[in-house]
Amino acid sequence: MKVAIDMGMGSGNVPATLDLEELLATRLLVQGNSGSGKSHLLRRLLEQSAPWVQQCIVDPEGDFTTLSEKFGHLVVDATRTESELTRIAARVRQHRVSVVLNLEGLDVEQQMRAAAAFLGGMFDADRDFWYPVLVVVDEAQLFAPAAGGEVSDEARKLSLAAMTNLMCRGRKRGLAGVIATQRLAKLAKNVAAEASNFLMGRTFLDIDMARAADLLGMEKRQAEQFRDLARGRFVALGPAISRRPLPVTIGDVETQARSTSPKLTPLPEAPLDAADLIFTASADEIARPAVRRPPPPPPPSTNELLAQLSRPRPEAETEPQSLFPEIDEAERDSQIDAIMAELLGDPDASFRTVAVLYQDFLVRCRIRRVPGEPPALPAFKRKLAVARVAPDSETASSDGWQQALAMSETLTDDVQGVFLVMAQAALSGAPCPSDATLARLYGTHSSSRARRLLTWFEERGLLVVRLDFRNNRIVAFPDLNAETAAGDPNGPDTMIDERGAAE
Repeated sequence: MKVAIDMGMGSGNVPATLDLEELLATRLLVQGNSGSGKSHLLRRLLEQSAPWVQQCIVDPEGDFTTLSEKFGHLVVDATRTESELTRIAARVRQHRVSVVLNLEGLDVEQQMRAAAAFLGGMFDADRDFWYPVLVVVDEAQLFAPAAGGEVSDEARKLSLAAMTNLMCRGRKRGLAGVIATQRLAKLAKNVAAEASNFLMGRTFLDIDMARAADLLGMEKRQAEQFRDLARGRFVALGPAISRRPLPVTIGDVETQARSTSPKLTPLPEAPLDAADLIFTASADEIARPAVRRPPPPPPPSTNELLAQLSRPRPEAETEPQSLFPEIDEAERDSQIDAIMAELLGDPDASFRTVAVLYQDFLVRCRIRRVPGEPPALPAFKRKLAVARVAPDSETASSDGWQQALAMSETLTDDVQGVFLVMAQAALSGAPCPSDATLARLYGTHSSSRARRLLTWFEERGLLVVRLDFRNNRIVAFPDLNAETAAGDPNGPDTMIDERGAAE
């Protein structure tokens, strides 16, 4: 079904329409300096398409919350834990409710973490709920920056990964990304490059004009026109809009943002006693005397500095004995291992992101009052990979298992658990895990991704995969001198079944 969204007027007073079905397959990038009309354009798009498709708006300033009054969007306040936002996002996809993720009031790093958790929950939804969703991200340069800023590397990587999944891999999951940015130079290139439709507004910097002209297939001399665009005017290009650059004037909207551009208002009439109002202290100021800071001490003279350097150093004082009992490392490690086992006892744990699991882990450590500092995120990722295997005592103490642990340290965090599970099966002679088991350990529902991961291991010489005459899979580890028993690759997730039987 073809749905034409009226965006305004094109050249020659011809209506400029946007093919909604084509947009869902090809994504959209909107660029323009502050005041160029980006938010107005997004509001027009959302209002016109609201009756036809589910919508999700990532709103850093809370401007789009007014859509709830007329179009029924549910406003999700982002002042929640990351695990809560992930679960809410999954239910949003399940029940097909249009939402506005309101990030107002959070600092930049908290906004990045909240947006990453919410987008991750929508991306990881079950295949049965992969309905079309228009995902609009305003101020996308905040969530997919081209370079690191004042936020932590962890928050930047989480947010950038979520935005990359949205724009690069979201189409097959029904997620159509619409991102808006003030400056193309500040937006990560791998995120911007995935859009096939463009609406370029007013911009002044040469680097942004050059990138805009390059995306639209225009010559550099034509880039000067972006300086002359009025507010609400854009140059459009893409399979959902026009095959050639098309000037578009965005039409009117039905709702208004909570924050508007400042308008000139006449100054109040100057009172006759303005000097007395400014230079005379009020009664409240007299009752609250101003506190003056004492002047800083004068800098020491050169002789005083030389005398200080020539003084002998005082002997280091012995540290007083701590009034608190020393931390029993063995008991602390056992508590952490118990929390890891409890954390992985949840059947959905394999499909939750590492960031969400780590936040849950920290909360459980505080509840259990585990002494000392909790493990940092890199150490937690390593513990998570080992805890998902949980070999028996005989296997854990063997030289082969220690060698397998050393080999796994050369791999990335997301595949260590899969490698260790197969290595444990080889050392114990157990059947090769099925594709369903490997996919769950890899954090996906796709069996084909699990098979590609085995091919990736094999290309690096870590293992050898072969099939017997019954098409059962056997995985051999040359460095460990061990191999698994034959296992059905199409079988069920036996690790889940065994865990349920044990419980």
